[in-house]
Amino acid sequence: MAKTIFEEMGGTYVRQGDYFIPCLTLPAEKENKPIGIWGQRHKRYLQEHKRATYTTLLTSGKLNSYLADIDEQAEEMFSRLVKQMAEHEGVTELLKAENQMLWVQKMNSIRNRAVEIVNHEFIFR
Repeated sequence: MAKTIFEEMGGTYVRQGDYFIPCLTLPAEKENKPIGIWGQRHKRYLQEHKRATYTTLLTSGKLNSYLADIDEQAEEMFSRLVKQMAEHEGVTELLKAENQMLWVQKMNSIRNRAVEIVNHEFIFR
């Protein structure tokens, strides 16, 4: 019997009952980097809205490194934005010592705005 293209490329089959099923495995990733909250959010977005991109990254073995990179960039941008906005609006440690509730209110507002910017720039694109 002639070999199939799959067998010519080095693929093998396993017999399950009356059927021959190809033995398929995903390529192993080079590094298994940890993925933070930003990477997890982007992964969920890809799974729900960009299935082709998600599948391509997953089957090529590049998903983890891609998500780790997105997570790192998003976290960097978030930290930078919070720091810059706090400086611009005068939210300092002195304000924290004088009026804690006002400081918390302003910091929550700054963090929420920074989250929206990071979501727009990295997560939902």
